[in-house]
Amino acid sequence: MGRQKMPGTIRAIEGLLRPPLAVMTKKDYQGLENLPKEGGFVLAANHNSHVDPFLLARFALDVGLVPRYLAKETLFTHKLTGPILRGADQIPVARYSDSAANAIAPTVEALRAGKPVIIYPEGTITRDPEAWPMSGRTGAVRAALAAGVPLIPVCQSGAQDVLWPYTRKLKPLPRHRYVIRVAPPLDLSMYEGQPVTEEILHEATDRLMDILTDMMSDIRGAKPTTPRIDVHSVKKVTKLGEDN
Repeated sequence: MGRQKMPGTIRAIEGLLRPPLAVMTKKDYQGLENLPKEGGFVLAANHNSHVDPFLLARFALDVGLVPRYLAKETLFTHKLTGPILRGADQIPVARYSDSAANAIAPTVEALRAGKPVIIYPEGTITRDPEAWPMSGRTGAVRAALAAGVPLIPVCQSGAQDVLWPYTRKLKPLPRHRYVIRVAPPLDLSMYEGQPVTEEILHEATDRLMDILTDMMSDIRGAKPTTPRIDVHSVKKVTKLGEDN
């Protein structure tokens, strides 16, 4: 995969963050052959720590991609965060738009322009007590179908050992194994030529979360012991793993 042109803002942030991340984690990347060689695509990843966006961004940089995330559009007009986000080529999302299509329009535009975009299907850090993936929201599937680009499931594990979800107890040492496993593109061909209904979006999203959970099971050598948490039933942030 050829390296994309990297914004200067990304390079500056990378220079600050890469040394401490290297001290805290040992990289273990698997399935890189499943990444498309060119064009836009959605990287759909599980979310299990406040530090995993930095580790996932490092992965993107390591394989030659600009790490593009979705951020609230209001942050792009803020005098402090706006220049940074725009300079880093991040993607605005209108959370309170009158339609889902309008909310993801900038994402679809970026994908059609050949820019890979990282999306967390859960939309928030997992509330699972053992940091398993929850159910997903439909944005990642919706964006991939609208743009006509591949949807690549990416499972990450290890960031939760550095910083457990919803705690402030950073554990940088001993050095933790950080695993990225990239799956083949989710097959969306059965939906071609069909109206994109909520039923289709939820069906495909369930398949995506099944793949992420299966990959996590392979990495851990264990299976979830409780049912998957429904992300739509989560009303507030809960403090999990305070003793971890």
